[in-house]
Parts: sequence; structure tokens; C-alpha cells
Amino acid sequence: MTWNRLIFFGRFLILIAVVEGCGIYSFTGASIPPGVTTFQVNFFENQAGNRPGSTVEPGLDNDFTNALQDLIMNQTNLNLVSQDGQLIYEGEITEYSVTPMSATAKITAAQNRLKMAVTLRFYNIKKEEDNFNKSYSFFYDFPAELQVYDVIDAAHKEIFDRITQDIFNDTLAKW
Repeated sequence: MTWNRLIFFGRFLILIAVVEGCGIYSFTGASIPPGVTTFQVNFFENQAGNRPGSTVEPGLDNDFTNALQDLIMNQTNLNLVSQDGQLIYEGEITEYSVTPMSATAKITAAQNRLKMAVTLRFYNIKKEEDNFNKSYSFFYDFPAELQVYDVIDAAHKEIFDRITQDIFNDTLAKW
């Protein structure tokens, strides 16, 4: 063998070892339990209207459910199913409220906060000790001169991104 062939063969072996050694690792940080291939996200019903100070935002439940499904599908190779999933995500939206956060010298709100809270129940059919219940919440601050409907798209994106990523980290990334 010539030196070029030996160097090429050596590099090839190193590359194979590195790729095989990283077989469990995912660039998204997901640590999918062995044997798990499916997940299901049940509809997150909006029950925020039952809590004092909260309001009901039409379509919020559907948008949040879809955001969680999309995140898991985009960051794992798990298949979304509508029933009999091996990983099951379910829960409710328990709070959706706007509150003043800071005041001006004229005793009016200078900034408002849109807050959303979600209760999650997670079930791992293959490994029941991973099952848990937990609440998640996040907020979006915006100037008081704006209405919620002026910022709702940006607010929902930021809130959904944070809550769904926290859920992903707790259920699949184990951070």
C-alpha cells in the first residue's frame, strides 16, 4: 500500500468509529428511549376561562397542540400517531391572562404582560418511571399602548417556543 492509501484508509476507519460511537446521540439533544418509535399529543383543552383573571382565546388550544407536535416531529425521528402512542403528551391550558407590569408617573400601565400556563401529563408506555405531571408557564411583555391583538402572533410564537422546548427538554432531552 502507498502512503496515500494508508492515510485514506486510516481516516476512513476513524470516521466510521466516530459515526458509530455517536449512534445514540442526536444533534437536537433528544435521548429517545430504546424501542420507542411513536408519540401522540392529545388535544390541550383551553380551560383558562375557569381561572379568575384569565381569558379564553379562540384557537389557542389547537395552536398550542400543533406547536408541540411540530417541535417533536422536527427534532426527533418519532412518528406522530393519534392513538396508542408509546409517548403520550396530554394536559390543559390553565392560564391565559394579561396584567399590567409597571406604572407611569400618571398611574397608568407602561407595560403589560401576557402569561400562559400549561399543565402537562407525560406517559412513557415503555418506561413507566419516566411518567410525570408538571406545570409550565411563560410570558410576553409588551408596551401598554398596544393591544394584545397587536402583538398576539409574536407573543404566541415566543410563549409556545419556550413552553414546548421546556416540555421537550424534560421528556426527551432529560436536561
